[in-house]
Amino acid sequence: MNKAELIDAMAEGAGISRSDAKKALDSFIDSTTGALKKGDRVALVGFGSFSVSERSARTGRNPQTGKEIKIEAKKVVKFKAGADLSGSVN
Repeated sequence: MNKAELIDAMAEGAGISRSDAKKALDSFIDSTTGALKKGDRVALVGFGSFSVSERSARTGRNPQTGKEIKIEAKKVVKFKAGADLSGSVN
C-alpha cells in the first residue's frame, strides 16, 4: 500500500473527504517526525511505537573491493509492533 492508497482507505473508513484524509495523514507524519527529532517516543496503544536510537560508529567493508570503510555514528528510527497488530497479522 502506498501513500495514495492509504489516503483513500482512510477517507473511506472514516467517511471523510480524500483531502481531509490527506491533511490528517500529513499532520500525523509531521507530528511524529517532530516528536522523534526531539528524541521523544511515539506510542500508539495496540498498534506500536516509534523511537529513536543511536547507532555507534563502526568499520564496514566495501563488498566490491573488500576495502575497509568507516561508517559514522547516526540516529535511526525504530518501530516496534504492538500486540494487537502482531496478533492480527498472524
